[in-house]
Amino acid sequence: MPQKHGFSSLAVFGLACGISLPAQADTNEDLAKQLANPIASLISVPVEVAHDRGLGTNGDGHSTALVVKPVIPFRINDSWNIISRTIIPYITTSDVTPGEYKHGFGDVQQSFFLSPNAVGPGGVTWGIGPVLQIPLSANNGLGTNEWGAGVTGVALAQPGPWTIGILANHVWNIDAAAPEQSKTFLQPFLNYTTENSWTFTVNTESTYDWVNDQWTVPMNYKIAKLVSAGGQRISLSAKATHWVESPSAGPRDWGATLGATFLFPK
Repeated sequence: MPQKHGFSSLAVFGLACGISLPAQADTNEDLAKQLANPIASLISVPVEVAHDRGLGTNGDGHSTALVVKPVIPFRINDSWNIISRTIIPYITTSDVTPGEYKHGFGDVQQSFFLSPNAVGPGGVTWGIGPVLQIPLSANNGLGTNEWGAGVTGVALAQPGPWTIGILANHVWNIDAAAPEQSKTFLQPFLNYTTENSWTFTVNTESTYDWVNDQWTVPMNYKIAKLVSAGGQRISLSAKATHWVESPSAGPRDWGATLGATFLFPK
């Protein structure tokens, strides 16, 4: 599902570091709860390694992806923030086509959410903005190799230890010479954070391809623990993925992801 400009994210990171954000509670429990919010005013850099199998027409292919997902908020004024979310994957595949090995960048996805500082009626936090698809795949077969753009939004509530919400986007290709692309991404999520900063998550990161009438539906089951190492706050996580539905070329069955999210609270 999405990706974004690596170099532009670094530039935004520098800008964000120089902008005053609201002070963040510094307990591990509070930070773990903020991490459950995709548009919290908290700089974080998730790094994940994901492995999937059952790819290719014969089902013998494997894929391993190193994915960096920086989240960088910056303040517009006392009422509004913009949150930058970037997804940058580097992918390695083997035997998707028998005997073939590939590696390289996939499509990068860059989203910007305009979000109010104040929590809304009913305790709802929301954000909306543009999403860009940036083709770094360069005809390597690991992405669409198409520029895309669309709209993205998120809404959530955090009653007590729970976080309940949905993140969604829709992307169309913007290159008239490229094949038609129209995809909807839906990520409903449910998180529970304990007093000792464990977080348990169930979500799906589903995509519907309107052109090919095809769903891709992974169910994710994730556990994370926020720890401190030499003063650096890190959330360590493990995730199991069950592929409920996918294209004929996979992936299939189960996948696994290990992650570390580096936090930079103010």
